[in-house]
Amino acid sequence: MAHLKRQKTPKRWPIARKGTTFVVHPNTNLERGVPLLIILRDMLKICQTRKEVKRIIHDKKILINGKEAKDDKNSLLLFDTLAIIPTKKFYKIGLLPNGKYGLQEIKETEINSKITKIIGKKILKGKKIQLNLRDGKNYLSDLKCSIGDSVIIDLKNKKILKCLPLKEKTKIIIVEGKHAGKEGVVEKILKEKKMARLNLEGKEIDVLIKQIMEIE
Repeated sequence: MAHLKRQKTPKRWPIARKGTTFVVHPNTNLERGVPLLIILRDMLKICQTRKEVKRIIHDKKILINGKEAKDDKNSLLLFDTLAIIPTKKFYKIGLLPNGKYGLQEIKETEINSKITKIIGKKILKGKKIQLNLRDGKNYLSDLKCSIGDSVIIDLKNKKILKCLPLKEKTKIIIVEGKHAGKEGVVEKILKEKKMARLNLEGKEIDVLIKQIMEIE
């Protein structure tokens, strides 16, 4: 499917609800990402048309997570990095307090690392541990990590650099649900309910652990 009705686009996409009837349909991750076309044309506004976006991709002027972008329909996920080669501008995909995707400018040295969440673990032959991550990637790691923790990924060398345990007093961002985009601090882990009690600017709320991600 090449297009998606504008009124059916995810609410997290920072685009106008009125305009052309159709917008680009991403190849994958409709709900958990935003297409490169939307980012370059509608968010950064460095291109006016899809034709211009396709041209700069073809000219190898865009990097996603340190690799050359291939398709304007590919989605960037939370904390993925984006490099604009001609302008030497570098960004990270984030969530704004209103729940919509936004861009945070970063340093060039930061484009090869990202944070993501562990959603599963598997023991393979030879007792090797595979960590299944929220962004769809899987990594082998000897680090002691649990489901629900976050990890820092070295994108260039394809390995996990550090585990960020989900525990009391750690800083988190809510990535799903009606509070998505808000940041807070863990007050208490409610294991039996699979929830965490959070402090969001002085207000306490309980949120499912699967809806939050620890950040540095």
